[in-house]
Amino acid sequence: MALDTTQKKKVIQEFAVSASDTGSTNVQIALLTEQITQLQDHCTKNPKDFSCKRGLLQAVANRRGLLAYLQKNDEKQYRTILEQLGLRK
Repeated sequence: MALDTTQKKKVIQEFAVSASDTGSTNVQIALLTEQITQLQDHCTKNPKDFSCKRGLLQAVANRRGLLAYLQKNDEKQYRTILEQLGLRK
């Protein structure tokens, strides 16, 4: 379940640090969060789709790793991204 280009552009514009930013940690976390919400919806509608569940777990683990990296290197930015996305930690 990939994000379509309009959703991606919207998320990138919202979380980008500069105008040409497409791959900073903030943007990657936001894109993964958007993908995770889509996968959660799909998995609730299709409970026997095990490949989707595996992809969901991989995306969550990837986001967890990026959040740990951000927490270690920039605590202030970590707090703001958690607040913006509504994540618990």
